[in-house]
Amino acid sequence: MSQDSARVEMAALETAREPNKVLAVLRTSVGRNAGLVVALLLICIVGAITAGSRFTDWDNALTILRLAAVVGVVSIGMTFVIIGGGIDLSVGAIVALSSVWCTTVATQELAQDTHWLWMVVVALLVGAGCGLVNGLLIAYGGIVPFIMTLAMLASARGLAEIISDKKTQIVNVPGFDDFFDRDVLGIDVQIWLFALVSVAGWILLNRTTFGRRTVAVGGNPEAARLAGINVKRHTVYLYVLIGVCCGIAALMLVAKTTTGSSTHGNLLELDAIAAVVIGGTLLTGGRGTIVGTVLGVLIFTTITNIFILNNRSFSEQSLFKGAIIVAAVLLQQRLASRSNT
Repeated sequence: MSQDSARVEMAALETAREPNKVLAVLRTSVGRNAGLVVALLLICIVGAITAGSRFTDWDNALTILRLAAVVGVVSIGMTFVIIGGGIDLSVGAIVALSSVWCTTVATQELAQDTHWLWMVVVALLVGAGCGLVNGLLIAYGGIVPFIMTLAMLASARGLAEIISDKKTQIVNVPGFDDFFDRDVLGIDVQIWLFALVSVAGWILLNRTTFGRRTVAVGGNPEAARLAGINVKRHTVYLYVLIGVCCGIAALMLVAKTTTGSSTHGNLLELDAIAAVVIGGTLLTGGRGTIVGTVLGVLIFTTITNIFILNNRSFSEQSLFKGAIIVAAVLLQQRLASRSNT
């Protein structure tokens, strides 16, 4: 009788453990990414049902990837910053400033006299410079990332308006458009750039000391400091990294629109943060994946594409995206609380 009771108790324990096993899988990066893939497939099915061949057409798939490219590049940099325990609200303004600075008359004349790569150098330096200012004042000035990057958002956007005099600057540099506005193997160069940045980000996060230090700094800054990591210096590196990503995104926007404008990148920071959160990166830092971020970007871009194809308003898109963000954060908190338990 006692053996039967023991068997019953063991069976009950095994049954109770089943949900925990499922949750354990969902808490892993593989489980989270698999869930995102399923979500993306379901969204694609909805798109195929509601928009038909307009959605399933190959050209539309390329359109989705083109739309995802700019926000995707910024989101890769944002992933590193958030994993490292920070946040950056200024990415849209930095993109605007980089686009304006690299398309000024002086910069374009220099590019025409020498090589169009000078525009690339200027955009990357402006982005990195803004990131450096953010990083130094956050790490060594003790300013909260939210406040510092909010100040940079206002300052960078204002400086972009001053430089451009609130006018759109037309690009007229031979070779620049030819490079960025062409296809390689039938796929837009900007999509290839997004893929290249994503692969580089994955390698940097998962296969280098820099990536391991980023996770350590975001997970527990004090423990990282005691382990010999220069937390302040690493924080500066993270903001310079996202600044460089903003410079790349600015070049992509300039090539796409053939203009530099102080309005470029408007609300880009919200899309980037949303994609990173949807991708499973904890806003408190210490956990996240590049693959998850890429999937998050594709999910948001695909949703936008479906709404456009079905002639739905921008307000409806915003409402739906907001609901997705809230659901993602609640799910993160749920899994985290279960893990602690």
